[in-house]
Amino acid sequence: MTKTALVVGASGIVGSATATLLNAQGWTVHGLARRPIAQAGVRPVVADLSDAQATRTALADLHPDAVFITTWARQDSEAENIRVNGAMVRNLLDALPAPDRPRHVALVTGLKHYLGPFEAYGQGTLPQTPFREDQPRLDIANFYYAQEDELFAAAARDGFTWSVHRPHTVIGKAVGNAMNMGTTLAVYATLCRDAGRPFVFPGSAAQWQGLTDMTDAGLLAEHLLWTAQTDAAHDQAFNVVNGDVFRWQWMWERIADWFGVEAAPFDGTVRPLERQMADDAPRWTAIAARHGLAEVDLHRLASPWHTDADLGRPIEVVADMSKSRRLGFTGYRATDDAFFALFERLRADRIIP
Repeated sequence: MTKTALVVGASGIVGSATATLLNAQGWTVHGLARRPIAQAGVRPVVADLSDAQATRTALADLHPDAVFITTWARQDSEAENIRVNGAMVRNLLDALPAPDRPRHVALVTGLKHYLGPFEAYGQGTLPQTPFREDQPRLDIANFYYAQEDELFAAAARDGFTWSVHRPHTVIGKAVGNAMNMGTTLAVYATLCRDAGRPFVFPGSAAQWQGLTDMTDAGLLAEHLLWTAQTDAAHDQAFNVVNGDVFRWQWMWERIADWFGVEAAPFDGTVRPLERQMADDAPRWTAIAARHGLAEVDLHRLASPWHTDADLGRPIEVVADMSKSRRLGFTGYRATDDAFFALFERLRADRIIP
């Protein structure tokens, strides 16, 4: 029997990769978004999750076997993040008809579970690395915790199984996404090459010198599907990373070589991309016009604030994957290959020249 999936945030980095994988695996895929984009094999569902009644109407006739929640809405404060994003999960799960067969709901959050929200990012007493799933929540308000609590409450009420997935920074393609390091670095490197300026690492000495890891969107999609189909993985939280570790002083040179730009020596000074790219919108528009690129608006491609948050951390960030390995998940990506595959796709889709 063909299984049915609802991918919430189907046009985002994680959602689009998940929808693509499910479709390839023979699932019937419904993709929910406020403004759906055309995606092969995905049936669009238009809904604003902040509107409980509209969400209920949009989902009234849908009975998915699995639900993948891959979206959130950034607000100006963590209190607002909690209010809005908690309500979005609650409205979604309240709107779905009660399951008439086994159902699994997967929620994608991230390593801010261990690091704290953006307004208190990497501050105070943090868990020891590598981060492990059994470490307690931080004693600070965090919208990830609010989302989890809504998931747990709905599961207890409706009897579905659940999983929580905590990736590190995700590498993947999505135009207009608020958190997109891979495309941001591709755009930044293209601007540096065009202007003949050096490719300057924007972050901290801790990130330049310390160990870190990342998460490929395709690998995360595989993990989401594996969890939905693996009974032993139900009702648990998981870290999801590629399986390798690296130092940015090595990766920065690899990315620079791919784009044919000079990697500037790092002197320990933090030079945020938000400042470096502040005046680059006209240059990008000119590059896009010269090469016939698909997107002329720099701000729909690059999210320097998010890349600065990741690369400016004062501590190393590494997540442990032992829990998934013990249960049989063996997925792996080399992170430099994940970056290069994204860059090739961006070039093929005429996002970068």
